Parts: sequence; C-alpha cells; structure tokens
Amino acid sequence: MLPKVPVQPRNLEQYRGIAQDEVLEEIRSLGAELRGARVVHINSTAHGGGVAEMLYTLVPLMESAGLSAEWRLMRGDQDFFTITKLFHNALQGMDIPITDEMKMKYLMVCDDNASDFDQEYDFVIVHDPQPCAMIAALEGTPFRRGKWIWRCHIDSTYAREDAWEFLKGYINRYDAAVFTMDQYIKSPLEVPVLAFIPPSIDPLSPKNIIPEKRVQVDIARRYGVDENRPIMLQVSRFDPWKDPLGLVDCYRRVKGRFREVQLVYLASMADDDPEGWHYYQKTYEYSAGDPDVFLLSNQQGIGNVEVSAFQAMATVVIQKSLREGFGLTVAEAMWKRKPVVAGRVGGILLQVDDGVNGFLVDRIEEAAEKVCLLLESPATAQRMGDAGHEKVRRNFLCTRHLRDYLRFFHLLLA
Repeated sequence: MLPKVPVQPRNLEQYRGIAQDEVLEEIRSLGAELRGARVVHINSTAHGGGVAEMLYTLVPLMESAGLSAEWRLMRGDQDFFTITKLFHNALQGMDIPITDEMKMKYLMVCDDNASDFDQEYDFVIVHDPQPCAMIAALEGTPFRRGKWIWRCHIDSTYAREDAWEFLKGYINRYDAAVFTMDQYIKSPLEVPVLAFIPPSIDPLSPKNIIPEKRVQVDIARRYGVDENRPIMLQVSRFDPWKDPLGLVDCYRRVKGRFREVQLVYLASMADDDPEGWHYYQKTYEYSAGDPDVFLLSNQQGIGNVEVSAFQAMATVVIQKSLREGFGLTVAEAMWKRKPVVAGRVGGILLQVDDGVNGFLVDRIEEAAEKVCLLLESPATAQRMGDAGHEKVRRNFLCTRHLRDYLRFFHLLLA
C-alpha cells in the first residue's frame, strides 16, 4: 500500500467555544450516520503547502467524527515532480506546452502508484493533478469500488487548453469533483457530482496559536528583524504566482515614504516543488542585499511557531498573488486580526471584503498605496483586523470544512 502519513489525534470538543455550536452539533449528527466509513486522502507531499496543512487536521477530525480516515502519499522522483509543477503552472495559465514525453512520464508514475493501492475504501479523495491519473489503472479492480473524488486546489480559471483537456480525461473518470470556486472549471466536466468547498485553517494548530510576546521578540531577534519597526509580511512559497519580485517592488515604494519599514518573506520549501529554489534565488538577487529584506524558509528553521510569531508582529500582511487557489495565509493573518492587502484573484475574493477586512489590489502601485494607508492609520488596521477575525470564525475554520465534507459524503451515498 502507499505510505501512510501519521497524524496526531484531534477531538472535536477541543473546538467548543471557538467554532459555532451549531456546526459542531451537525458534525456529530452527520458523523453518527457515517460511522465506520473508510476514507483515504491521497496527495503528493506531507510537508509544505496548504493541502498537507489541512490534512494534518481534517484526517484526525474525521476520525473524531466517527469515520475511519487515513492519509496516503504517492511516490515520485524529481523528474515527475518537475513535470507536475509544469502541469500546475500550465493549469494556472502559464504558456507551457504539455509534451507527449511529459504525459508518458506522468502516467507511468501514476500507474506505478496505482499498483501499490491495494485496499478498498468507501471514499477516496485524490488531491490535485499529481495523483489524478491513478484512477485509470484501477478501473475494473475491487479497489475502484466506493466513491472516488478528485479535489482541485488550483485556480484553473485560465488553464492552457492542452493541459486542461489532458487532465480532464482523467477527472471525468471520477464519481465526483470538488473545487474551491465554480469559475475554476475551465470547461464542462462529465463527473456525476460537483461540489464547491473552500479550504480552512485550524485555530488550534501551532501556526494559529499566537506565542507569548517574549517568544515573538526572541524569534524576531534570532533572524535580525527589529520588532519595534513596521513589518510588511508575506507568507508563501517562492513561486511565480506569488509574485515575489512584485512584492519587493511594492516594499520599495512603501520604503520611499516609511523609511523604517521592513519586509519579511516566509516560505516553506515543499517536497513536490523543485522550482522553489530557483525563485528564491531570483528574489534574493532582486532584493539586492537590502538589509531590511528578510527571505526566510524552513531551511533556516522557520516552522509553524515562527510563522505565527511573525504574523502576530506584522503591521500589514501582504498576499501579492497573481493566481491563488485559496490562500490559507490570508485566513491565518485575518484570524490573528491583521489587515491584509492582497491580489484581486481566485480564492482571495472569498476571504477579503475590499475596504472591510482588508484591501484587494490589481497593481503594485495600488498595493503600496494601501499598505501606506494602513501604516498611517493604526485605527483602520485594527478595525479591519477585527472584521477579518470574525469572517474567518464564521466561514473558514476546519470545523466548517469537516461539516462540508460530511454533507458531501451523504450526498454521494443518496
């Protein structure tokens, strides 16, 4: 069988007083009717990126609700993950042709992983393009029984036609597909059931529990950041769609008015993203040795506690994305009552109400203007931060996410 990812137990009652009571009660009721149902999530990495973060919470919460849930990883070599990163970029609109050689390598690895899939489940949730084609090799076997669900976390609104059509041939084999927003479906699919379920954050994860002030200060000083000066923060992969060079340009414009401002960019180098180091180097060179620009990653000891500390210390959180499936870091910042200045794209639109809990922007100049406004008006920043916290509590916590999955399972069995 595919390698299993170990997860720490979670108890739904831990969320009492944080999540809405009616959501918790509905989970109990839905879970009782699904008690014992076997669920497996399949993706390509246990480290780095939002999918892994969510699964570390959702899998044990499904267990707490009464289901038998687990998480399995597909295997792949460097060439495979380079190809699937190119697929990812093409699905987000980058002009990258999908060659026959790329398709052959992709399908060979998916077939190899399918040969290791040797158990039956009631629900199989396959995340993103990497393992999508596994289903083809399992047709006609006992392991294809149950409901197979493809979960797309990508903003594929502007997908290249060849990439979308290639993947679509495998998506259409599934019993259902889940997207974050309906606009992400590039062209009509033939799957019997479609659902739209936004991602979520776990308010009890170390990444979303704010460390004590002394811990925040220790962390800032460890990396040379001055906790007493304004901090612009972006938390994301080094990736062209996060626009790291545009972020540096935005910072430079703000720096022209607020000389004390610092830019902190926190990243996680994911196992399935070989492109990350390339964009890290480009960003490092572009920032030209500015002592107030800090490019930090898990390779330098940045983990969940450090991310939470910097989010708590940030004056303004930026998400300068050009494409964004959802943007968990936006919800994380809002949960910590921080105003967000973010690109007017994808799943960010579900989270940021322009002028209410943050600002949506289209251009670098506009982003810099909104950051300056928030630096000039702490009262505005506080008001937006408070509104953002409540928006996340009502819409983007893991308990709502779990409830949506359980509702969806019921729908598939109806």
